[in-house]
Amino acid sequence: MKRLAPFILAVEALGIVVFSATYDSLDFRIYWLGGHAITDGSRLYQEQLAEHYFTNSPFMAALFTPLAAVPLLLARMLWQPASLAAFVWACGLTVRMAGRRVPLMVVVAAGLLLQPVWQSFFLGQVNLVLLALVLADLHRVARGRPAGIGIGTATAIKLTPAVFVVLLLLSRRTRDAVTATATFAVCTFVAYAIAPDASRLYWSHIFYDTSRVGAPYISNQSPYGALTRVSRGTAEVGGWYTAIPLTLGLCGLALAALWARRDDWLSATAVTGATGLLVSPISWAHHWVWIVPALAVLLRNGHRKSALTAYVLFAVSPLWWTPHGGDPREYGFHVLLTPVANCYLLAGLSFLAYMAFRLRISPPVPSNDRGGRRRPVPCGAASRAVRDPERVPGG
Repeated sequence: MKRLAPFILAVEALGIVVFSATYDSLDFRIYWLGGHAITDGSRLYQEQLAEHYFTNSPFMAALFTPLAAVPLLLARMLWQPASLAAFVWACGLTVRMAGRRVPLMVVVAAGLLLQPVWQSFFLGQVNLVLLALVLADLHRVARGRPAGIGIGTATAIKLTPAVFVVLLLLSRRTRDAVTATATFAVCTFVAYAIAPDASRLYWSHIFYDTSRVGAPYISNQSPYGALTRVSRGTAEVGGWYTAIPLTLGLCGLALAALWARRDDWLSATAVTGATGLLVSPISWAHHWVWIVPALAVLLRNGHRKSALTAYVLFAVSPLWWTPHGGDPREYGFHVLLTPVANCYLLAGLSFLAYMAFRLRISPPVPSNDRGGRRRPVPCGAASRAVRDPERVPGG
């Protein structure tokens, strides 16, 4: 794989460039049109763009104003390589947080084959940029440096990264949480100054309105999406559902905070990313780019078979093999189809259960870091510390 990685990565990069030049990615077109509509009153949210509603924040639309000033083809040719650069950066940060010496080319080449990653390119989505922004901050936190700007900016673009602000608070990184909150506030204020009408409409109604997207669609791998499919429609999911994301959020964030207090920020990051996907009512398949740090955790802990199974699941993405074009079999409960149709959701729940079990059976082991302090070694690294101290994070 090491020898083939440069060739595979070169083919993948060339494919992204050619694809960018020839295919009109739907979500990017909506972003681009949003950059045009941001200054036109509240049209950004009142009218459909490319036959779909713009559902992201006004700040997201404001960021695309410069790209909206150039032709769509050129804008797309700039955006897709930038997303690739963000993914390379995210992979590099993940490898460093794992404390492993793995060729970056191998990681990137393998990562681009994951369905959430390549679908982000297919749609021209912003997920890879958000992943890089959050990981950049948490990598700084893991090194004991000030952070928060990346998470705050990511939250201003799309609200789901706000779960990482809660992680910072629970892990007693109060200053970083304040920085993230302040960054979010500044970005939101800038968007309000640019588009006051659109901002008022978004924050008073749009940001919590799930009716503007097709929640039952198979790509929505959240608990809410699964329930709407099983119960045959959003109308059948009552107010009691609030207890599910609340419970998952409390358990997941508590688990992430415990890993953070052991100074294992890679595990904390992966758990928080999974928790955010499970709490959100809309978690499209391309949102699950958080599989990247989760796979790194499994590999670092020595669970290669589990990592391989998860990799194949997210590369093959069998949920798309089930009926998802309005077929009656898409709705209701089916012994065989339902687990496959919700495989990302089940994988996320299984990962949280694994991390909870791992936390219980693997007590922290002290180790010296570069500063001479003694800190806990992430679980899984302890068993390798004697054999190869270079593999221990901070070693």
